[in-house]
Amino acid sequence: MNDIAGILGITLMYSTPLIYTAMGGLISENSGVVNIGLEGMMTIGAVVAATVGYYVQNPWIAFLCAGLAGMALALLHGIATIQFGADHVVSGTAINLIGPGLSVFIARIFFDGAAMTKPIPFDKKLPQLFSNTFEPTNPLSLIFKQYATVYLAFILVAMVYIYLNKTRSGLRLRSVGEHPRAAETVGINVYKMKYIGVLTSGFLAGLGGASLSLAIVANFKETLVSGQGFIALAAVIFGGWKPIGALVACLLFGAAEGLVVYLGYSGYNIPPDLLNMLPYVLTIIVLILFVGEANGPTANGKPYESQK
Repeated sequence: MNDIAGILGITLMYSTPLIYTAMGGLISENSGVVNIGLEGMMTIGAVVAATVGYYVQNPWIAFLCAGLAGMALALLHGIATIQFGADHVVSGTAINLIGPGLSVFIARIFFDGAAMTKPIPFDKKLPQLFSNTFEPTNPLSLIFKQYATVYLAFILVAMVYIYLNKTRSGLRLRSVGEHPRAAETVGINVYKMKYIGVLTSGFLAGLGGASLSLAIVANFKETLVSGQGFIALAAVIFGGWKPIGALVACLLFGAAEGLVVYLGYSGYNIPPDLLNMLPYVLTIIVLILFVGEANGPTANGKPYESQK
C-alpha cells in the first residue's frame, strides 16, 4: 500500500512542472501561436527562481519573478512571430537555445562563476501542505503531503478551462486561433489576443521551471529541466489542446517519472540509464500514436497580417 501511495505522491510532484507549462502552451496555441520554446522559458524561470529564492529568502517572490522571466522570453517569441511573421518553429528553437545559455550565464554572475546556484534552505522553499495532517506512516501522507505548487497547478487547470470556455476573453482568444480574419471583422484585436496567449504561456512556463527549483529540488543546475518543456508540449498535443486532456497527459508522464524514481530506489537491478529513458520513450510513443489524429486550432502557426 505504501508503495502505491509513494508512486502516486511522486506522480503528483513530478506532474506539476508539466501542468504549469502545458497550460501555458495550450493557451498560446489556442491563440494561434505555436510555442516550442517552452523548454527555454522553463529553464530561465528555474534559474531566476533559484537565484531570487537564495538571495531574497522568500519563495513566493521568487515564484513570481520566475513567471516574469519566462514572460520576458515569451515576449521575444511574440515579437518575432506576431509582429514580424517569423516562422514559429524557428523562433521557438531560438528561444530554446537562448534560455539554457542565458540561465548558465545568470548562475555564473550571481554564484562566483559556478554553473549552478547554491541550495535554498529547506524552510525557505515553497511550503508543503498537510505536512502535519496525517501520521508519517499513513499512506495518505505520502499522497497529500505536497508542495503548494501541486495544489495550485490543479486550481490553474480549472481556471484555464473556465477562461477558455466560459469567458468572453477566452472565447475571443480561441476564435483568433481558429479564424483570425473572421475574428477581426467583428472587432477583435487579433494581435492583442495573440500577445495575451504568448505572454501567458511564458509566465506559466516560468512557474513550471520555478516549481522544479523551489520545490522538487532546492537549486538550479544545467540538467534540471532536461526536456520537460518538450514533454509538456507533447501533453498539449496528446490532450487535444484542451485543459483536461492536457492534465491527464501530464499525469501520465508524471507517473512514468514516479515509476522511474520508485524502481530506482526499490532495489531492482535495472540500469539507471535505462530507467531515465522511460519518460522520453513514453513521450515518443504517445506522439507516434496520437499526433497523426491530433487536430489543433485551424490557424495555429500560420502568419497573420491585419487588413486594417
